[in-house]
Amino acid sequence: MGGVSVSGPRFGLALFLTFMPLGASAQTSASASNLEQKILELGRSLSPSIIAATGALYAPLQEQPPYQGVHVHRDLRYGADDRNRLDVFAPEPLPAEARPVLIFVHGGGFVGGDKTRPGSPFYDNIGVWAARHGLIGINITYRLAPQYPWPAAIEDVGAAVRWAIQNAAPYGGDPDKIFLMGHSTGASHVAGYVSHPDLQPPGGDIAGAILLSGIYDLTTMQVGPGEKAYFGDDPSLYGERSALTGLSETHVPLFVAISDFDLVEMEKQGNQLNKTACELKHCPRFLLLPKHSHMSEVYSINTNDELLGNAILGFIKGN
Repeated sequence: MGGVSVSGPRFGLALFLTFMPLGASAQTSASASNLEQKILELGRSLSPSIIAATGALYAPLQEQPPYQGVHVHRDLRYGADDRNRLDVFAPEPLPAEARPVLIFVHGGGFVGGDKTRPGSPFYDNIGVWAARHGLIGINITYRLAPQYPWPAAIEDVGAAVRWAIQNAAPYGGDPDKIFLMGHSTGASHVAGYVSHPDLQPPGGDIAGAILLSGIYDLTTMQVGPGEKAYFGDDPSLYGERSALTGLSETHVPLFVAISDFDLVEMEKQGNQLNKTACELKHCPRFLLLPKHSHMSEVYSINTNDELLGNAILGFIKGN
């Protein structure tokens, strides 16, 4: 690995204006190289300490609230559970024309995670980035395993899509242009939504799905405690609860990304999804993000490291 690979029909990295986080200076090539070296040193594994160390590298590059020109509507309810909360990131003033809506679904190993934490710029960075680049951003929190096993998170993604279709317009959003984006476990839940139409709410169509380093096929992997907490411990159910088949056959446009120093299983799963879908003539747009890890790929969004962001914008623009 080490290079950037982009494939799939109609792919093009569109050029967009660079946004520099307020109060931050442009990274020099030397500092960028130093950041890449630290990501490499942290390696492919994932632990709370590695997540914290990666966050510490990128937090100084991010804005702090309040965000100039972006109005954040916090903790709006999209369902009955306490975790059915979402934040809307809209430009201020509102745009004259309706914008595509990007719904972001966080990770957390199926049993943890949240859309934001006090004192952390993550994952506000994604909503702010969306609002600054011609989109309306929505970050959601959803129910967790083991209390809420499969398909609870998929149902919550569907409820958030339904909320956006019904409520995005007053925030400047186009209800006919809803895009789902998930990272890690969040990508698995977005994949579950796309691949299981029977679990989607009536009228819950989306314009595209962006899958960053997710799990799509339980039958080919060593299933860990987090996966068992959500998908159950009966292997006979893993095939039908996996997303690979449905993703390979869906007509929903897909953007699939893995990172250069990703978790080994996520790298395998992303490559397998790309291969299987292309064999069925449903190639996703595929990106290998160079010199990034499982966490740095999303922590870098809304910095001057724009490769992933521009690729996502190109995908949305093309659909």
